[in-house]
Amino acid sequence: MTRGIARTWLVRVLVTLFTIHLSLFTAKAQNEPEYRLELGAGAGTVTYLGDLNGNLFRDSQPWMAALARYKMNPRMAFALSVGYGKIKGNSDNADTWYPMDRYEFNSEAVELGLRYEYNFWPYGTGREYRGARRLTPFITIGLGALYHGDPGKGITADIPLGAGVKYKLGQRLNLSAEWRMHLALNDKLDGLKDPYGIKSSGLFKNTDCLSIIQVSLTYDLWEKCSTCHNDRD
Repeated sequence: MTRGIARTWLVRVLVTLFTIHLSLFTAKAQNEPEYRLELGAGAGTVTYLGDLNGNLFRDSQPWMAALARYKMNPRMAFALSVGYGKIKGNSDNADTWYPMDRYEFNSEAVELGLRYEYNFWPYGTGREYRGARRLTPFITIGLGALYHGDPGKGITADIPLGAGVKYKLGQRLNLSAEWRMHLALNDKLDGLKDPYGIKSSGLFKNTDCLSIIQVSLTYDLWEKCSTCHNDRD
């Protein structure tokens, strides 16, 4: 009988200890810090699309970028980035005939842009606010300035549109992969402007663009106030 009483007390003690441990873990999980800012870098490929190329993957060149992301809440963020790469093309890859001798170009491109990002699911580890997920798809749209070198050297506005996925590697480490189309507002990235001399109208009529595939790694900074500004449910 003594053994039975001892076993009963032992079970009670173990249950009590487990309950205390679970309570402490839950309290800790609900009070892990949230962060407003991400800083990091990305790499990938860039492809020119225009009069001399209509293939998303032909003549792809290396692309590098620096990235800062301000997180408004678990679903929305603004991303500021500056990227650099080479773009090239030639008339051999054109889908139509041009009234000129063989033409090719190889120049540089620098893009500075601000984009709005919308996450389909709340993004996070799940320990800083309830319902967050480590993996979420997202869409993005923004406005940027695109510098392109010779032969059509100049600066033009561009509109990036894209989609991708984000994954929370750790409490403060983030991995993202995305594809964006940067719609330039001119037809000079390749140095050719209206090669047939046919006038066109409309915001994106007869304009060039860039296709960018990018993988980025960022680190969280700027801890939020845990009592006055948070996104917990």
